[in-house]
This record gives sequence, C-alpha cells and structure tokens, in this order.
Amino acid sequence: MNKKIYISAICALAISASATDLGTIEVAEEINTKVVNDVSGEEVKSADLAEALSKKSPSISLIRRSGIANDIVLRGQKRDNIRVTIDDAVVCGACMNRMDPPTSHVITTNVDNVVVKEGPFDVTEMGTLSGGVKIQTKNPTKEPSGEISATVGSFGYKKAVVSASGGSDKVKLLVTVSKEKGGQYEDGDGNDFAQQLKDKAPSPDNLLASAYENMDAFEKQSMMAKTVIKLDGKSDIELSYTKNESDNVLYPNSKMDAIYDDSSILNFKYTLRDLNKYSKKLELKAYHSKVDHPMALTYRVDTKMNMTNHLTTDVKGLKVLNTFDYESSEVTYGLDTSKRNWDGRYYNDAEDKHKSIEDVDTVNNAVFVKAKRRIGQTDIEFGARYDKTDITNVKILQSDKDRDFSSLSANIFATYNVDESTKYFVGLGRSYRVPDARELYVVSSMDISQGTDTLNQTQNNEIDLGVQKDYEDGQIKLKTFYSKLKDYIYYNDGGTATALFENIDATIYGAELSADYYVNDQIIFEMAVAYKKGKKDTLPTGDTDRNLADITPLQTTLGLIYDHDDYTNASIELVSSADWNDYDSDNGEQSIDGYNIVNLKGETNLNDQTTLIVGIDNLFDKTYAVSNTYKDLTLLDGGSEVMLMNEPGRYIYANLKYSF
Repeated sequence: MNKKIYISAICALAISASATDLGTIEVAEEINTKVVNDVSGEEVKSADLAEALSKKSPSISLIRRSGIANDIVLRGQKRDNIRVTIDDAVVCGACMNRMDPPTSHVITTNVDNVVVKEGPFDVTEMGTLSGGVKIQTKNPTKEPSGEISATVGSFGYKKAVVSASGGSDKVKLLVTVSKEKGGQYEDGDGNDFAQQLKDKAPSPDNLLASAYENMDAFEKQSMMAKTVIKLDGKSDIELSYTKNESDNVLYPNSKMDAIYDDSSILNFKYTLRDLNKYSKKLELKAYHSKVDHPMALTYRVDTKMNMTNHLTTDVKGLKVLNTFDYESSEVTYGLDTSKRNWDGRYYNDAEDKHKSIEDVDTVNNAVFVKAKRRIGQTDIEFGARYDKTDITNVKILQSDKDRDFSSLSANIFATYNVDESTKYFVGLGRSYRVPDARELYVVSSMDISQGTDTLNQTQNNEIDLGVQKDYEDGQIKLKTFYSKLKDYIYYNDGGTATALFENIDATIYGAELSADYYVNDQIIFEMAVAYKKGKKDTLPTGDTDRNLADITPLQTTLGLIYDHDDYTNASIELVSSADWNDYDSDNGEQSIDGYNIVNLKGETNLNDQTTLIVGIDNLFDKTYAVSNTYKDLTLLDGGSEVMLMNEPGRYIYANLKYSF
C-alpha cells in the first residue's frame, strides 16, 4: 500500500470535468483545511461518520449519544454554529435533542471524502461560524465495476453493502445499498445500555422495560443512486438521491428513544464551462432534503401512554456560482437561497396534545463573492457575503414573534510562501449565524414555552495564525486561533423558569499541532495535538462559573503505520486525553477522568479483488467517556449530576470486501 499523507489545510473543491470519470477523487488539502480521503475504503468499523471524523481531525470531538447517530463539535462549537453539507445539500436534523445530526444522514460506505474548513472562511455557505464540514459522496465510473462487502464487529454488529457502477461516455450511474444493525455495546466494565441505566438513571421510570432490556441498539438501511450525464464537451448534469432509514435507536442517557429516523436527499447540479471570458465555470445547484423523526417513551418502564414527540424538517435550496479569471485573480460570485421548515407535536395513545415546534419557516437569501490571487510570494484569498434571513412562526401568526436578520460577513486569508518548504499564514474573519426554531420557540412536554424569541444573531470575530514546514522526511504544522463571540446563544439552566436560552459574549482560543515523519520507506509516524480554552465574558442569569461548555481538554494522538508492501499494512494508535477539569458546572457539565486508549488496525489484499481489514479499538478494554453533559441536550438528570454515557469497551471488527 502506498500511503499518502495529508496534513491539516483548505481543499480545492473546483474539480475539472474529467474528474467525474473517477469513482474516487483524492482531494488535495490547502493550508487551512483538513481532508479525509477514501472514507468508504478506510472507515469500515461502522456507519457512523461522526465517530470517523473525530478520529481523523484533531479539531473535531465526538458527542456520544448511541451506537450510531452521534454528533460532532468543531473547535468547541456545534449545532447551527457548524455548517454541514452533503454533496452541497443542507440537511437539518428534525430532533430538538440532536438524535439525528446532519452527519447521521449519510453513511461512511457512501462517502468519498470530507473537507473540514476551520474558522469563518467560507462565504459560500450560510452560518459558517466556527467552521464547516463538506461531505462528498462517491461518484460513478464509466467502466463497469462493483463492490460487495461485509463487516462484523463486537456487540452483535453486522453490515452488508452492495454497489455497482458503470456507463458510457455520455451517462454514468452508481447504485449503493446497505443494511446494518448493532446490539447494545458494553463499556469497559461490561455494562450495556440497560445496565448503565440501572446504575445511573435518576428514576426506575427511565429504565428500559424488561421486554426491551436485550433489544438491539439500532437498525439502519441506506440506498444511494447517482448519475452523471455529459451533455457535450462543456456541460454536464449530476443527479443523486439518498434514502436513509434508521429504526429502534436507543439513546440510553436521554429521556426518549427514536422509533425511527427517515431521511431523503435529492441533489441536482448543472455545470457549464468556458462560456466566455467572464464565465470559466457556471454552476447551478439545487437540493431538497427531508427528515422524519418520532422519539418516544415506548421502550421505557413508564411510557406515559406511549408519549411521543414527532418532528419533521424540510429544506429546499438553490445556489448559483460563476467563476472567471480577472487580471491574475480567480473570482467567484453567486446567489444562495434556502427555506427550512421545522414542525413538531406531542401526542400519546389517548390524545394529540400540543405542538413542540410550531411550523417554523427560516428563509435565507444571500449574495457572495470570493477571490484569490498571488502577489509575489503571498497567496491572498478574500470573501464577503450578505445575508437576509426571515424566521416565521407560521401557525402563531403574531408579527411580534417573527424575526428577521441581516448581516455582512467578510474574511481575508494570506499565506506567505517563504520558500518551497515553509509557509506562514494568517486569517481574519467575521461571520454570523441566526437563532434556530428550537432556540426561539421550543415548547416543553408540559406545554410551557421555553424558547427565547428575543435572541440576537451570533457574531464571530476570529484570527487564525500558523506555520507549515515541509521536510524531506515529513511535515509539521502549527495552527492557532482566537475567537470572540458576540451574542453567543447559550443554554442557561439557572435562568428563568421558562426561557432556556440567552445571548452572552464569550471567547474561545486554541492551538493544534500535527506532524508526520517518514522513518523509512515502510514506517510512518503521525502525531496530532489539540488544545482549546473557552470562557464566558458575560455571565448568563444566575451563573457564577466562567467556563464555557463543550470545550474538550488537551488531547494527543500518536500513530505508527507500517507499510509492509503494496498489499499489506498495519497501524497502532494511542489516543490520550487529559482530565476534563474546566467545565460548566452551572449548566450540567461535570468532571471527567482522562484516558489512554490503544487502537490497532491491519489491512491486506488477499488477491487483486479481495481486501480484508481487521481492527481492535480500545485494546485494553478501558472504561472512559469522551463527551460531557451540557444541558442543551435533554439528558437524564437526577437533580445532581447528569447521566454520563461511557464509550464502548474493547471492540473487534473485520471487513471483507470483494471488488469487480
């Protein structure tokens, strides 16, 4: 295996027309992004993209919710503070409690690469506050090809995938179908979900009912179809459809579980090239994504007559981009418009009770421009975006409850190339994100309005600094950032009896160090270190703790890769985290012990068509937790500490793949 190493930095997403002939496209990193390539081939442990990303990028940490459908934190921020797209489509989870974050609506099997853009430096997307995650699915090939793979793992995990691709010079088609399921994983102490609830749940009512104590943790099916149609030498159409269905997903430290979580994503892209000197490439992108998510007490001891909160989201969007060259600069400008509807209601077997979110429309219209140019030894990128956003609570029909926002975001990013091996970079940026429907209008199960409909939009002012040095035998990169957040939207457990959210001012800063060293032609050493600090500059009502939530402690990852030959490789990884001592005790977080985890992985080609991957995560079966208990998630709370969820214990997996 010829290992290709990529170090943190920003990916060029403009791909030439010929690139669509490839099923897999390795995206080259630029200075301020992290690219995870060949996700479908490398990340075979499970379908959970969030877990895979937390292992591949030092700036991303995991919020553990279940065996699948976990969430991510990027540089200490999550939810709407991060923009996640799938083939440029915006997908919003329906669950107010983040049981179905955007990354859960695509599985690793279908993902080609993921570009992590850190900081407020992407003007093509709405609400890129701390960064964005761009997920690119696999493309069809011209030559007939296919793949059959099967994965088995600890705790009853099973996955099967079948894909086929092929076509002609004019039309190419890819179809992928997968099915998987997994049991309740056990932590290092041997406790499955049911036992963790027995040990930690605040009330017997929260436990899994005896009939469901041994049920699987989840089932999941997915189908993706994508076609690329070449109209002529200068234009083509790309059309894709993805359907995901998750059933009976247990969330042990939440009050409810997901009965099902279904989503669909329809993408359309039309590209024209070389129209004239003012249009090197013109792109029209349209999408429609939907999520249907009922969460309920069905599997718990006290079902409250099968109390259910059934939520849906529907997002439609259109984006037009035009790129041209002007006096040694590449300029892109465009229009971006989207409409998101979020609706939900409570009911049980006896009655249709009341709304949880009252049919809220969020309509965004924006224009943007970005340009890049080299001046001497310096590469300069500039971007600006103007947004107009209207949020309407459709059913309430009270004008004083509607909100409208406008903002002007801008950034500049400069890279000074000292020589071929040394680069210094600095970025300055300002970006905004508007409050979402939950933060403005959420209603509790007791029919109490808990949103704060007077919230302001959040403004992020950030500076990034860093250096990258290439050596004959490796590379090292240091990145630092300092973020001032004005009107940061924050959950406040100590506020009034009804309003859950407040605007505060806050500061987040940190540093990331990554390095690779080629010991010889067969051995590669990798290192990544991430450190963050977050403080409340203004305190929410009733708070005394200055620590900001979701700020993970110092984490170090060390890896050693052994490439025996072009057919066989193996790796060992040590993940080490410091104690989580700086936490927001006012809002449900708690002290968490540090940990040291060892992971092993090996891959070999049995023949030209068959590949075997085996691995062991958490080799020494440690009991540990990676995510805290900030109460912006509704978790089980006994009046003192919120229920903490442990990570899986020793996890052994194997994947066998046959390609043709």
